[in-house]
Amino acid sequence: MSDELFDSVDALLSGVRTGLPGPAERQRLRLAAGLSVTQVAVALRVNSSLVKGWEDGTAVPGPDLAPAYVRLLDGLAARFPATPAPPVATSAPMMATSGEADGAPQLGMLDQNQDGSLVMGPAAPCVQCGQPSVYRAQGRPMHLGGFCRPATHVAPASTAPRQQSAPAIPAAPAAAPVPVAAEPVRPAPVPAPVAITAPAARRPAASRTPARPAAARPARPAAPAAPVAPAAAAKWWPMVALDVAEDGTWVLDVPQIPAPAGTKLGDWFAWLGTGLPLRIERAHPSGRGGDGTVCLTAGALKLLGLPAALPATEKALAALQAKLAKAAATVGMEVSAQIGPSFRAFRRAGSAGGQKTSIGVLVAPWLGQGDARQQATNTLAAALATGPDGAVDGATFARRFRAFTADLGVAPGATTASTGMLLLDAVRPREEWVKDPATGEWSAHLREGALPKGDVAVPPVAGARHPATRKLLAAGEAVCEEEDYKWWARELTPEESVRPWVVAVDVCASYLSVTDSLRLPAGPLKLVQGPAWNGGKDAGFWWADFTTTPVDELLPHPATFHGRPPTGPSWYATPTVAYMAGTYGFDPATITQAYISTHTVPLLKEWTGRIRGGYKRTYADLGLVDGQAPEEFLAAYAAHKETGDDPGRADALVLAGAYKNVYKGGIGKWSDSARHLTDEEWSEQVASKWSYRSEIRFTIIAAARIAAHRRLRKTFLLTGRAPLAVNVDSYLYATDEASPLELLPVRDDGTPVPGALRLGIAPGSHKHESSIPLPAVIEALGRREHPSKLVHHYATDGTYIGPGQADAEQTAAEPAGTDEQEGGH
Repeated sequence: MSDELFDSVDALLSGVRTGLPGPAERQRLRLAAGLSVTQVAVALRVNSSLVKGWEDGTAVPGPDLAPAYVRLLDGLAARFPATPAPPVATSAPMMATSGEADGAPQLGMLDQNQDGSLVMGPAAPCVQCGQPSVYRAQGRPMHLGGFCRPATHVAPASTAPRQQSAPAIPAAPAAAPVPVAAEPVRPAPVPAPVAITAPAARRPAASRTPARPAAARPARPAAPAAPVAPAAAAKWWPMVALDVAEDGTWVLDVPQIPAPAGTKLGDWFAWLGTGLPLRIERAHPSGRGGDGTVCLTAGALKLLGLPAALPATEKALAALQAKLAKAAATVGMEVSAQIGPSFRAFRRAGSAGGQKTSIGVLVAPWLGQGDARQQATNTLAAALATGPDGAVDGATFARRFRAFTADLGVAPGATTASTGMLLLDAVRPREEWVKDPATGEWSAHLREGALPKGDVAVPPVAGARHPATRKLLAAGEAVCEEEDYKWWARELTPEESVRPWVVAVDVCASYLSVTDSLRLPAGPLKLVQGPAWNGGKDAGFWWADFTTTPVDELLPHPATFHGRPPTGPSWYATPTVAYMAGTYGFDPATITQAYISTHTVPLLKEWTGRIRGGYKRTYADLGLVDGQAPEEFLAAYAAHKETGDDPGRADALVLAGAYKNVYKGGIGKWSDSARHLTDEEWSEQVASKWSYRSEIRFTIIAAARIAAHRRLRKTFLLTGRAPLAVNVDSYLYATDEASPLELLPVRDDGTPVPGALRLGIAPGSHKHESSIPLPAVIEALGRREHPSKLVHHYATDGTYIGPGQADAEQTAAEPAGTDEQEGGH
């Protein structure tokens, strides 16, 4: 009886000594803040089961953890005070004392060197769980707090849980509450460690329960008017930037993520393996998520003793790889076989030091360095990391990475073109995992309607590099030529020749204006003789002759990329045939054969929605939104690239360019020519992939070109104005003023006419590119040059800015690694 009394008194004294509130109050404070047990465990670097023990009264924090836990609870109590109630005496049971029997250290404080780093040694059985550990406590092997795995023996039922240890968290200076943003993609940098704020309650799709249904992904406001509730923040973050403050302490640009315990490489790898809340959530229930990433800044590299530049020689690179591998091994982790600007750190299941984990590492100062493969792999990352001053910055990259991932639902790939394919596979996965009810094993299977692997190209629409296309061209036979308008121009009319200006307008996101509902040929193409036309519901390619079909003479021909009338029959995509039949009276009964898809589906619906959402959000940050009056839009667009010292605007400008190139390059990727590969390599590595489907690219471009012609024709019918030159989605009109306002068809109430030329940032609307003096255009035509070459030589007010200047501004605003033009291959 006396032993039980002593245990009870010791437990009570332990609770008083720590200054902790009762277990029920601890749980109340956590729930009031919207914190999960896992989030508290990650912040304090302990196992989640230990936090549960603190809240149900079966465990009490040791002296190494109590100060940090008290600081958390005090901060939460100040923000979420309890309703006054009569005081209730509480007691907590004593910590397990079975450690005395097996000789385990009781305090759990890990041994430290004089410089504060943790003492490490050869891996040996932990005195608490029996699994290997490289750390020492009172000279004996012991795990970092929270990393003890279940012991090989079963403890008696009467044995209380042992107290686990963790590195002490240094007390942080008092800080004001940090408001949590509605979408945590732009957390403000902090100069020093701050008090833990309430993270979010949003769970990854894999962990959602029926009691808490998944909510729709909210649109992230450009600028929240006021702090929002803690429950709106995120549980997982795709990336965090690790930097160093002026006083030499670690600083993370996501304050909800704890900092490393020390500054040695071993401390850093131990931190990477603690189960940080870094992850990319999956964008589709059948898809996969991705590992989170830690971005190292120049300051972090210096503090960790890593080189400021990636070694240029094989010997030096090998030495760096060995150094990282040795440091990682001390905590049971490994690194990628090849070290470059980006690599991985991971721990295999069953390795000493902790649980299985995998995390990406990106070293911002190393971007753009290394061999050709490393530079190609990080092309888009280098562009996103480059600030307005041209310097590569880790914090800038992490901020943009989080915004990119939040907008699109996928991390940036090597290039914008490859990112387009990664996005499609993320929002519309090709495979799903199925469990065998008999064996219980999981296996991957193609989802219904998924694009299969293998070369499925048919000769007329196989793509420019395909051997089938070359064979047809060598035989003098026709192939599909559905492309954007290229260098079409005509002679000026008498009315146009007396107008002093030529105004260039450009279509905004022309492909995004058609891909949302466009039905694409997802199934194999089958040759059909004497096909029945069903109004354009079947995606495919039709052998049609438009030579006798009359069209508008002042407009480019709708069916040809060169804008001139065709000279004979050829292969046309469904959108072209449907437009020629519905608008100009072409008779589909004259079609003799067609390649028709066995499966037609709006393949890019989700893909378009993601990109369009990011596109609109970034331009809204730049002052361009739907529904602006023409004059308001022109003024806002003229100033949208003036970012000044505002990092938010600078980020928005870069991301807007990235999103545009994701859809441009992604569409071009369907017919990837991969010029750096030999013909044999191309056939094996490109043509055999599911992502090589040139018929999809042809259909998209045909639909975009037809949509452009429809707008040109409607504008012509309403105003009598027709473009004198067209190149891709840039149209040149003769005008009386250096402004496109006179070209806009409007209703009696002044509102724009749907389906005609209109100004705005929405996909399918137009922006003012340039105003060129008419004599300069006439001179160019006299030299047999296309006048669209002058677009970048003149500003929107007609000022001559010279060749190259506008191109340089465009290059600075948009990331590299893109296709030369929309849908290019």
